[in-house]
Amino acid sequence: MAAELKFAKTHEWIRPEADGLATVGISAYAVEALTDLVFMQLPAVGKRVKAGESFGEIESVKAVSDLYAPVSGEIVAVNTALPGQLELLGKDPYGSGWVMKIRPDDPAELTGLLDQTAYDAVVKNTPH
Repeated sequence: MAAELKFAKTHEWIRPEADGLATVGISAYAVEALTDLVFMQLPAVGKRVKAGESFGEIESVKAVSDLYAPVSGEIVAVNTALPGQLELLGKDPYGSGWVMKIRPDDPAELTGLLDQTAYDAVVKNTPH
């Protein structure tokens, strides 16, 4: 796993990109916990979100879960292939399973997120 990934306690990951944008997705842990994914609602390009605000939903056979923005900013791209190929989330959650790209309002918001070690500790202490 790439060291540049940061995680929200709500199981979204974010990776800053060289062009100033950031790629957002769902952690492998979240995909595994949801199991049997059946539907995903992506946000609209151009939508502005605040950190911690819901930007979409993912549905499995057992639950519907909100997806939360790890930082505030403008959504500049979404992975339009994903709703028709939800298996990408399980096969490559940190690559081809990305959900959206965001232009962060304040890149410093990333410092408040968890690194891999801290996220692993949260997951370890989360009851199944």
